Formats: sequence, C-alpha cells, structure tokens
Amino acid sequence: MKFAIISAGEGSRLSQEGIRLPKPLVQLNGEAMIDRLIHIFAKNGAEQVIIIINDEVQATKDHLAKLKRNSVLPLEVVVKTTPSSMHSFYEISPFLKGEKFCLTTVDTIFREKEFTCFIEAFKKSKEDGMMAVTDYIDDEKPLYISTDDQLNITGFYDTMPPDCKYISGGIYCLGPQAIDVLHSCMEKGISRMRNFQRQLIVDGLRLKAYPFSKILDVDHASDIIKAEAFLNNIEE
Repeated sequence: MKFAIISAGEGSRLSQEGIRLPKPLVQLNGEAMIDRLIHIFAKNGAEQVIIIINDEVQATKDHLAKLKRNSVLPLEVVVKTTPSSMHSFYEISPFLKGEKFCLTTVDTIFREKEFTCFIEAFKKSKEDGMMAVTDYIDDEKPLYISTDDQLNITGFYDTMPPDCKYISGGIYCLGPQAIDVLHSCMEKGISRMRNFQRQLIVDGLRLKAYPFSKILDVDHASDIIKAEAFLNNIEE
C-alpha cells in the first residue's frame, strides 16, 4: 500500500506569527512534521511514500532531497506549487493509480495507535474509501461529515447538519476508483478537496467513516503547543 503527503501550502499563518521554519519542517517534540509522518507510514507497511512540496521554499526542497537520498523506504518527491490541496492531489495521482492508498496533509496530527487500527481496517474493508473523522472540533472551517448508523458516509457539509457528530480529520484512505473521480473533477473545473469528496458520494462510491478520538491541524503557532501536549498525553 502506498502513502502520500500533501505539503505544498505556504504556511503563511505560521510565518506571520513568527515561526521561521516552513510548515513541513516545524518540529513537534524535536521531529519535523514531515519526518514524523514518513516514520509512521514506514511502521504501517508503506511500500512507497509520495510527497508533494511547493517550489517556493529551498529549505524544504533541500530537506526532502536529503531524505530521499538516505531513506530505506522509497520516496517520490514532486516539487510544484499548486493553487489547492486538490490540485496537489492531482499532481501526485499518477503514482497512486491502480491500488489502495492513504493520503494526508503534512500538518495532520493523530495518535499512532489509532492510525494503525485505521489502516488495518481499510486494508480489510470492501469499501471504496475510508475517512478519518473526529468529534473534536478545533478548526476554523471544518468539513462536517454525516453518517448512518453503520458509519457509512452520507454527505459532506460546510455547516453542521442536524444530528451530525463528526468532522473530517484530513486522512483519506481510498481505492482506485477515487483517482477516476479526481480526474473527472479536474476536467469539470471542480476545485477544493471537500468538493472532490462530495463528488465521490455523487458518483456512488461507498465511503466509511472511521472515528479517531482526536485529530489536530497545525495552522497557528499556538497549535504547536497543543499538538505536543496531545502527543505527550499531557492535555488539560
């Protein structure tokens, strides 16, 4: 199974708040976020990790070039500045065709044990996709996910619908059909990852929600402290 990381954003909010490192290299407990993800993926049997970074930050390009040279796990690094996460996904999609894969953004912070259970559940599943969800909401613009009693995903919403428990955790396990939907979205001029996810439902793909206790994003300087506390189990 292949794993992929979208890391092509600018991290502008972090830099505006005084964080000098580019987002992929921001450290949590002494480890760069992108390194942390690669290590977790390796522990979960990754055959290859595909990463997209932007062409704006030399430090990130240098770091990934060094990782690629020294890594035992095969790394494919795409350097391209894109207008959105969905466009980044499209750029790395040729490497993900024909098999199950897991995709996430570089700043998605989760507990490793929950992630391992998630990956194992997807490997055994017959669904077309499995999305990490959480009932912890600390996001400026969350994507709400509605489900039925069996955790089948029934919709994706910008505002909370009635009886909705979950938001997207930004970790997507998908099968080969999802790439076809992605390419169709690009041809139709559809943009944004959340609209791609909506199209998965429209096209009849079977998606299952997988609840995590908590998933965080690192968008602000204060989120670094929250993320480290979360990973160290010392939250208030």
